[in-house]
Amino acid sequence: MENGSEVEQFILLGLTNDPGLQIPLFVTFLLIYIITMVGNLGMILLIRLDSRLHTPMYYFLSNLSLVDFCYSSAVTPMVMAGLLTGDKVVSYNDCATQMFFFAACANVENYLLASMAYDRYAAVCKPLHYTTTMTTSVCVSLIVGCYICGFLNAAIYTGNTFSLTFCKSNVVHHFFCDIPAVTAVSCSDRHVNELVLISVASFNIFFAVLVILISYICIFITVLKLHSGAGYQKAISTCASHFTAVSIFYGTVIFMYLRPSSSYSLDTDKIASVFYTMIIPMLNPMVYSLRNKEVKGAFTKIVLKAT
Repeated sequence: MENGSEVEQFILLGLTNDPGLQIPLFVTFLLIYIITMVGNLGMILLIRLDSRLHTPMYYFLSNLSLVDFCYSSAVTPMVMAGLLTGDKVVSYNDCATQMFFFAACANVENYLLASMAYDRYAAVCKPLHYTTTMTTSVCVSLIVGCYICGFLNAAIYTGNTFSLTFCKSNVVHHFFCDIPAVTAVSCSDRHVNELVLISVASFNIFFAVLVILISYICIFITVLKLHSGAGYQKAISTCASHFTAVSIFYGTVIFMYLRPSSSYSLDTDKIASVFYTMIIPMLNPMVYSLRNKEVKGAFTKIVLKAT
């Protein structure tokens, strides 16, 4: 093969070659995906049906649930199909499409978490001005900006990866078309491409983390000034779910993408990839529902009305 255009398909090695593990893994991922679908789509439906949840915080949360559902769907069904049928071949175009939509959803979530941190800052630090600060137009602008940045960055990542030449091997040591795994099988000089990837990813992550850190520093200072125990508890409960989701998401992303290529361990990365492609989208609705009295109250109200 002389150039990348001659590569028509990639072979994904998957999680394991052990036939005895394929069915157990399929059943496990199926259960995880069902819980992810029910949790995230249920959260969207719950927020839509209960008028008490028609606030900026839940507007962001419904979009977070939508993104979690989409980026889990970009990976999990294909992985399950491969485990069930044993077919590990994915076409060049399908691989690029999967990479694009997964990267888009992950980047949208990155900026959504930063927007949610700003919303929590406005709610805790400027409660009297909250309704005038987080207006409908501001919320819509933030949400639209998150999606624009997410899809623009996904186009950069995907274009940067598939501008490489694939001529020696088309075997990808992964269970989906992740950027580092696909880049690793290229026979081109990857130095510039890896530099672009790390630079763009670093900017996106550190910008969002900076917004989150500044927001939480301001929240922490405000909480320290509270003399009311009830006010302190309310402030903590307002931010606890978001802080938990942020910790899980960024801990995994930084581990996966902000390392030099020499330190990559394919087996370790596969395990980490299962966590952020399947487990995190399943955990987020649980984190926000189990720690949120308003969500639990809305759910109870709908269940009682249905019965």
